[in-house]
Amino acid sequence: MRSTVKLTYDSDHHVTASKEPHQKVIGVDCPYTGDGEEFSPANLLCISLGSCMLLAIGSVAARNHLDLNGTELSVRFREEAKPFPHVASIDYEFNIPRHFDLVDTRRIENAADLCPIKSNIGKNTAISLKFNYGMAQAA
Repeated sequence: MRSTVKLTYDSDHHVTASKEPHQKVIGVDCPYTGDGEEFSPANLLCISLGSCMLLAIGSVAARNHLDLNGTELSVRFREEAKPFPHVASIDYEFNIPRHFDLVDTRRIENAADLCPIKSNIGKNTAISLKFNYGMAQAA
């Protein structure tokens, strides 16, 4: 599958990314020299991996008739400057509204861990996953 994304440097450390042909647009800026109002490249890295993991567990849920609606994923990351600027660690915390049996929790957690984007993250970046089950929101 091939996709096209167009990136345009807009000046002042700001980039616009659009997905062709649908013209879905996001803004990207540098957290150090830009306004910091848009997503940073590190934010997008974390979003990419987190989205992939959620979609992977969603596929497992659909196949196994598990209700994961309302699942939320919180992301924290830490950057380091040495020995070179990089994302040093990314911590993901899944808040899943319902409890599941051991077999289904293993399916869910394995699906997240096997997300294809995860294998593209370098060895210099530590990734941790935490799963909280039964985190239903009060109505």
